[in-house]
Amino acid sequence: MNLIWFYVAIVLAISDVLHTTLMWKVLNNFYIILGGLIEQTTHSTWQTWVIHEIMEAGFHFVVVSIVFLNPTVGILAALIHFVVDVGHTVFIRGMGELEHRALHFVIESLFFMLIYGL
Repeated sequence: MNLIWFYVAIVLAISDVLHTTLMWKVLNNFYIILGGLIEQTTHSTWQTWVIHEIMEAGFHFVVVSIVFLNPTVGILAALIHFVVDVGHTVFIRGMGELEHRALHFVIESLFFMLIYGL
């Protein structure tokens, strides 16, 4: 159990790649239509983006909860992923794919180290 922080961070990283692959490569047309529908019901691009991030966090919640059979771990994983996504979008612009993944992994690992210890 000492490496649970590492396993959660790995599963969360895999979940992020899975989300990207499913939404942009497999369900691309549906995803674009859904985005258009959400944009029509909101009042700004910010609101549309936040709804997207909340839905992505929901996806991570489901994946991580199923893998660990623990909804508490799923909620924590979804929450930290959401916070990192919002934080780096607001404060860090022009981040490449590798930097994006590394930032997530480092911060999410540190978060779960604080919770589960080394």
